[in-house]
Amino acid sequence: MDCNAIRIPYRQTGFFTRTALDYIDQADALKSFFVHPPSLQGIQKAIEARKRHKVDRETLVRHLKSQYQSVSSAKAVHENIEALLSADTFTVTTAHQPNIFTGPLYFIYKILHAIRLSEHLKKLMPEYRFIPVYYMGSEDADLDELGHIHLDGQKIEWNTKQTGAVGRMKIDKEFIQIISRIVGCLSVLPFGEEILSLVKKAYRENVSVQDATFYFVNELFAEYGLIVLVADDASLKKPMTGVFEDDLMNQKPSRIVEGTAKELQAAGYKVQAHPREINLFYLKDNLRERIVEKNSQFAIHNSQLQFSKEQMLEELEKHPERFSPNVILRGLFQETILPNLVFIGGGGELAYWLQLKDLFQQYSVPFPVLLLRNSFLVVEKKWQDKIQKLGFTSEDIFSKEEELLNRLVKREIINDVGLNGTYTETGQIYDSVKKQATAIDKTLSAHVDALKTQALHRLHELEKKIFRSAKRKFTDQQRMIESVKGKLFPLDSLQERQDNFLSYYAKWGKDFLKELYKNSLTTEQEFVVLSEK
Repeated sequence: MDCNAIRIPYRQTGFFTRTALDYIDQADALKSFFVHPPSLQGIQKAIEARKRHKVDRETLVRHLKSQYQSVSSAKAVHENIEALLSADTFTVTTAHQPNIFTGPLYFIYKILHAIRLSEHLKKLMPEYRFIPVYYMGSEDADLDELGHIHLDGQKIEWNTKQTGAVGRMKIDKEFIQIISRIVGCLSVLPFGEEILSLVKKAYRENVSVQDATFYFVNELFAEYGLIVLVADDASLKKPMTGVFEDDLMNQKPSRIVEGTAKELQAAGYKVQAHPREINLFYLKDNLRERIVEKNSQFAIHNSQLQFSKEQMLEELEKHPERFSPNVILRGLFQETILPNLVFIGGGGELAYWLQLKDLFQQYSVPFPVLLLRNSFLVVEKKWQDKIQKLGFTSEDIFSKEEELLNRLVKREIINDVGLNGTYTETGQIYDSVKKQATAIDKTLSAHVDALKTQALHRLHELEKKIFRSAKRKFTDQQRMIESVKGKLFPLDSLQERQDNFLSYYAKWGKDFLKELYKNSLTTEQEFVVLSEK
């Protein structure tokens, strides 16, 4: 796979929120909601802040070594795990839930961004080591979001009756049926059998989703030294028990984040995440439900479980792994266990991280540099050919269908339908009439002006009717525009938010990953269009 790459401003795409765009532009209204700017200078300041904050590197490395016993660890991964013991080693982290088969394309883009930035920083600051980390949000219980993919325009869903954290769910017969279904879509493509072989090795019956995702992502990115972290572990959650207790007993995190949310709203921004009084779930076996306080008792939502305050504190002390942070506390947990400098996330993720700075300050945890993840539009050659045949560029294709068709029609038949010359001539006629009329009676001036305005308006309406009639001659081009837009922007969204990775790998193999890696940006914050040559 060989591509031409162009960069365009995020604002030009029309697909990103005001919060994300203003953050990229470092708008003054947002500067009080983060600590370090998304730049090399910001990362250097984050390093200095991290040096002053102790992380339990021994426990982290011990956990990772245990986790990686189940897979073949590449040399680069093994070296990176060992390097985490050094105080001069830092991480660049992205996070995502274990969507089946990695979910939308941006899952892959986030990881490659972390890898690329880590290598870029190493070249600029060779005295340090920078490790890319994919933090797996395996405790998420939203199967409706994580349990489907879009493949070749079809939504394929996992119809399982399992409940609780998706990462702990097992690959069942219903999941195996999905694999059988996608075989037909992928096996006919050049690298279809290669990616299907990996899918079948990873997603085996009775294997948990988090273990399958771990195996799959490791096979794809181990050569780059990526560390996959599954943080569903008692030893990693132990350092968070103080925060968890504060959340349970005092609801302090809720008050802090709610205060920041009000400030964001006052600045004109949409609040992405709303804290609850208690921001923890109870996680055990096939259960992951909210903890709620009622009459000095702690109840587990949608269950019969109840705890007194004393019992809840004892449970926290003995079984910290049974407490699962929601979106408000997850980032704090991540930054507590990792020597992290940069968090790479999508627009929605950045929006809720901007609510967390005061929470981090409360618990004396360094706030990372926030970086909007890389975005790509991948344009296959056959679609690029259609775009060029229509007379458009890759930048043009972000416009709405109607706008593209209007531009095409005006460009092609402007001499046939344009009445610009008629407007000028008509205006000149009325100006001449006005001169004659006012020479006799000056009060006729306004009347002639009104007639002129009326005549020009009717000409304009006539021009629109002529234009609409002319457009009917361009039905083939209209269908072509619709097909291009439908493929590149499925469901009127970005390709990366809908399409799954499997079909792209099946077409181009590892070259697809290499091309993405080669064109991944570091801190530039621009949208990349990759057009196949």
